[in-house]
Amino acid sequence: MLRLYGPEANPARGKLLQFAERKTTDLFPESLQDVRVNHESTYEVLQQVEYLMLELDPPDPRRRWFLQQALLHAAKIGNTHWLLGQVAGQGTPKVFVAVLVFWLSLLFSSFGLFAPRNLISALTLVLCAIAVSGGVEMILELERPFSGMLHISPAPMQQTVERMKEPNSPIWQSAIQFPPAPPLLP
Repeated sequence: MLRLYGPEANPARGKLLQFAERKTTDLFPESLQDVRVNHESTYEVLQQVEYLMLELDPPDPRRRWFLQQALLHAAKIGNTHWLLGQVAGQGTPKVFVAVLVFWLSLLFSSFGLFAPRNLISALTLVLCAIAVSGGVEMILELERPFSGMLHISPAPMQQTVERMKEPNSPIWQSAIQFPPAPPLLP
């Protein structure tokens, strides 16, 4: 949206690029153990972007709309930042996991106690136990979306940063070719 606004928004676009690069570094570091979901200096850069956008004075309705949309997107990014920060420390309580594992152990031991003693029964119980433990592990793994064995891919964020670095993308070229806005009725 800032690209469509015009060259007056270049300072805000530069800060937005700085925010995107920092957020990419925070969420997708070299080591998955160094993920920083709620990094305050990165959020301060987003606030600077918002302040720079608020300093813009759109001369026509089209640019006013682009600015409103850009501010709306910045607000959504800020809300997502706070939401990630709130959810990051929360997870499945360890007591719940311990009770669940104990209950499943009792359940499968009772199945084994009453199952006929043959290879098929034993193999079925082992496979079912592996499947259930895999499901529990998957639930625990999905609590850490930016680190762990299954994690969010950094490719879309990195592609976005690269796209923001392009000075003249097709989006900006098409914005130049817009017809002039019709005059407003009194």
